[in-house]
Amino acid sequence: ASPVMTVTAQKCGICFQPPSIILIYRDNSQDKTRQRIMPIRNFSKFSDCSRAAEQLKNNPRHKAYLEGVSQRQLQKLYTLLRGHLEGQSLAESLEKFRQEETIDPEEDMNKLDDKELAKRKSIMDELFEKNRKRKDDPNFVYNVEVEFPLDEQLESCTWDIESDEEV
Repeated sequence: ASPVMTVTAQKCGICFQPPSIILIYRDNSQDKTRQRIMPIRNFSKFSDCSRAAEQLKNNPRHKAYLEGVSQRQLQKLYTLLRGHLEGQSLAESLEKFRQEETIDPEEDMNKLDDKELAKRKSIMDELFEKNRKRKDDPNFVYNVEVEFPLDEQLESCTWDIESDEEV
């Protein structure tokens, strides 16, 4: 049996051409920083981003690598890809995502349906988790600075800026 992989996700990004999600991770067993490219297939501007994110996260080939990446973060990358397929600029897609992901303090939660309510709850849980990490938390990575050779392909990728907080 192969030894258990110990992988620490560091950065997750999306590449539009060819459509793929790129993960920069640390291979702890060999103490190296590596890049994994996960091609995105069968995804169109009509696809459901949360389902795509869920499928990728549960994909047996990628599961171990994506342990440290939240489904919401993957969903964000798919949302950016979908926006790109719809012809939106990156800034428009990010803004749209931000609006959808922001909790409006004035909003009456009692009026929301279950799906929307669950979504708000997961955003809150995640904000809570984000703020809860302390330096003595084993998952807390302090000031991760990684240098990798940037080849042409990575130039066309969009990094999820917030992912620094997520890993």
